[in-house]
Amino acid sequence: MFSSALKSFSSNINSNYSVASTPSSTSGPWKIYDAKKKSTGKAVSVFVFDRKSLDSHAGSLGRSSASSLKRATEEVVERLKKEASSLARLRHPNILELVEPVEDTRNGGLQFATETVTASLSGLLQEKDEQERAGGVGGRSSRFVTEDGEGGRRRRELEIDELEIQKGLEQISKALEFLHDNAGLVHGNLTPDAVFVNAKSDWKISGLSFSSPPDGSTKASSVIPINLSETLNLDPRLPRSVQMNLDYTSPDFVLDSNLNIAADMFSLGLLIIALYNSPHTSPLQTNASVSTYKRLFASSSSIPSVNNGFLSSRPIPKDLTTSVLPRLITRRPAQRMTAKEFQQSAYFDNILISTIRFLDSLPAKTPNEKAQFMRGLSRVLPSFPKSVLEKKVLPALLEEMKDRELLSLILKNVFTIVELLPSGRRAFTEKIIPRLNEIFIPVGNSKTPPERDPAKEAGLMVLLEHIRAIAGNCSGKEFKDNILPIIHLAIESPTHTIVDAALRSLPVILPVLDFSTIKNELFPVIASVFTKTSSLGIKVRGLEAFVILCGGSNDPASSNDGLDGINNSNASKKSSSTALDKYTMQEKIVPLIKGIKTKEPAVGIAALNVLRQVGGVADADFVAMDILPVLWSMSLGPLLDLKQFQLFMDLIKSLSARVEVEQTKKLQELSGANGTQAKANDDFMSFGATNAFSSNGASDDPEIDFERLVKGNAGPTSPSNPLDGGWDSAPAQVQSPRNVSNTSTTPSFAWSTPSSATTAMSSNSMTVPMRPQQPTSRTITPDLSRFDALSPTTTQYSQPLQPQNAFSTPMQPQQNTYSTPLQPQTPSYQAPQPQTSVNWGAAAAAPNPWASNANSSNSLNSMSMNQQRPATTTPMNAFSLPPPGQQQRPQMGGGSNSFSLPPPPGANSYQASSNAGMGAFKPPQQSGAFGAPQQQQMGFGQAHIGQQGQKKSGLDAWESLL
Repeated sequence: MFSSALKSFSSNINSNYSVASTPSSTSGPWKIYDAKKKSTGKAVSVFVFDRKSLDSHAGSLGRSSASSLKRATEEVVERLKKEASSLARLRHPNILELVEPVEDTRNGGLQFATETVTASLSGLLQEKDEQERAGGVGGRSSRFVTEDGEGGRRRRELEIDELEIQKGLEQISKALEFLHDNAGLVHGNLTPDAVFVNAKSDWKISGLSFSSPPDGSTKASSVIPINLSETLNLDPRLPRSVQMNLDYTSPDFVLDSNLNIAADMFSLGLLIIALYNSPHTSPLQTNASVSTYKRLFASSSSIPSVNNGFLSSRPIPKDLTTSVLPRLITRRPAQRMTAKEFQQSAYFDNILISTIRFLDSLPAKTPNEKAQFMRGLSRVLPSFPKSVLEKKVLPALLEEMKDRELLSLILKNVFTIVELLPSGRRAFTEKIIPRLNEIFIPVGNSKTPPERDPAKEAGLMVLLEHIRAIAGNCSGKEFKDNILPIIHLAIESPTHTIVDAALRSLPVILPVLDFSTIKNELFPVIASVFTKTSSLGIKVRGLEAFVILCGGSNDPASSNDGLDGINNSNASKKSSSTALDKYTMQEKIVPLIKGIKTKEPAVGIAALNVLRQVGGVADADFVAMDILPVLWSMSLGPLLDLKQFQLFMDLIKSLSARVEVEQTKKLQELSGANGTQAKANDDFMSFGATNAFSSNGASDDPEIDFERLVKGNAGPTSPSNPLDGGWDSAPAQVQSPRNVSNTSTTPSFAWSTPSSATTAMSSNSMTVPMRPQQPTSRTITPDLSRFDALSPTTTQYSQPLQPQNAFSTPMQPQQNTYSTPLQPQTPSYQAPQPQTSVNWGAAAAAPNPWASNANSSNSLNSMSMNQQRPATTTPMNAFSLPPPGQQQRPQMGGGSNSFSLPPPPGANSYQASSNAGMGAFKPPQQSGAFGAPQQQQMGFGQAHIGQQGQKKSGLDAWESLL
């Protein structure tokens, strides 16, 4: 820990940068470490030279002069410092950029920081050799893994194809041109260790420890010239990496001792052969011996030439072997091409290299040339190697995105590159997303809307068109944090085409986002735009967005169920899940649809699709109370055609059927849960009590059934419930003795308007309205068990009923009877009605329990309830009963009045009169008719009551009468 603190104290690089623990690459005596600046996070590469490497190598050679070794070591250190200082003075795009100057380390070594480099060219060629020997990438993969300054490990992509070589050689030649023509220097040791590949896949020159002004140079230079004789005298005590590499040295140095700029072009020719050779080494193998070098050049066969294929084990491109290498690897310096001529050779005459050249010089081009270049770039991008696209072309395009006029064109090419790259996800998240945020996300929290920028809107449209590529190359969190704010800006844009494109992108956006983000961040923005917009197109697009949010699809093909034999891949991909929950659909979306004012059919059909989705998940009561009324209202729109109206009706029927099914099931479950089954004859007035009345002529009481059976009256009887009889059922018809046939008559009600067919009485007759009854001839037997203490008087049945004066004893109103004030009735004439027949045999056979034997024969005359004769005597005040449900006291007054009371249980009808203050009652005969024979002669009408009284109310009537 103490040593680390001391190291950080003495080194600016170690204190300000986080340096990886292991080197990512090596180049000559340098070990290269990935690092990041602590304050800014900027990535750099740190070159470190360890002085111990010199001492360890010297120790293996045996004892030597300490002073001479120390002097040689110091010379090496000075040359390495010269290399770093030369980088500080030379600034060129193809020369390695220095970030931090050289520093002395604690153990006497050196270190400096440069721009990020992937590897040296020598390291890449060595790894290529290992891959080829291993038969592919499955070789020593550990060499292809690098570690950054934070300890992260990543795999380094190694791809040196033809275009990479072409691009790199051109960049090297540009650096040499700058050294030769502008700096007036000779590199002196151009080898693969002096070439580095940076993060953008550019090849850059370094290794300037042997750089020197050429012989006879007149340009002023601060670089001290080298001594060729001393430089070529290689010291075996020192590593070869710190000495000049004779394998790439020009014969001008070794054979002629001539230091000129053409020597670098000879070295460039040997470097080109090494790129294609296998293994990737120079065709000159000198073994660091000057004598070996001279021996090789003594024979033409050992010198690379066209005749021996330039001593390459693999074929070299034709353009290089015919026009480039012969003018580079030549003995005479004057015959060699210059760096500028090298760049203009036929080897670089192809569209890809020309594209890269134009891209490098793009800042100097005119706006028209830039636009024309960007339009045609997308056609040639597929021909580029993937590494060139990611490391060279893509960064150059991102740098040019600051030009707003070219933004849309650049973005099209950027997304094309992302789709072409196999590792597009990494490139998108690391390089593209930051640039998109810088361009589209407004700076600050200003609430005022920014001014419209047509160039920026055009770029936003391109982004929305490639939303699928964006969603596929970033995680959900990255999309939410970086892309969703841009989507919000697009949805809220005042330009309708951008809003339309943003809403169309929802099927791609929703699967990337989580439920909370969709509900709380995305849906409110869409709902706000839908509410505020005045554009019908945006209204429709907003409704289509709601369909997507509710789990539906706006694609007509997505509804294909496959039964037509057409394979629909989109339908199979449709998810049944919804982006919003049921509450949001019911409480947020449906109110928005209710608020739609327009009657435009396109809006209505779009709303129909939304309600179809909501109706599929909403509660049944919500469907009935909220959705169906909206559908009915929209279905009656005046602009809908027949087909559109039918769409509404189909959905209304479908949802109505669903409500019916669910409500029926719910009620059935409730009935089963209560353990009771609703009876068909429950009376709505019983309030849950046991029903004491029979509604179908059959009683639930077995005693009543038995009594009816033993009395021979087993046929169906009229209901005994006065409520049923007075409101729903009809009384038993009284049969006429003149006709035996059964004929039904038209029912007549006292409160209805009388017709010509209605029974009419004279002004002095009393009428009781008849109730409709089934035309069935039957005999009613009174129930004796209900009135044990009653016995009828026999003396009153022999005389006919006479008109009486005012009642001496007021009658008490009875419950559920027609005990209402008698109203005068307009005298009317009744046409003769069809006669009905009476079964006299059945009537005679049945004894009358109410009449005595003495006067039973003449007590009552039979009268047809379906036929009344017109009155001919002196008219009297005629009264009729009020409609059912009205309970009033009988009016008392002078004169002859008549009134009717409800019948006792078991009887069809009865007639009562008041005589001298006494109430007299005449029970009917078995024939079903009652009344005195003299009634017609006295001018009295017949009182007909076809109402069967309730058992309890009948008992009260008897008590009041007696």
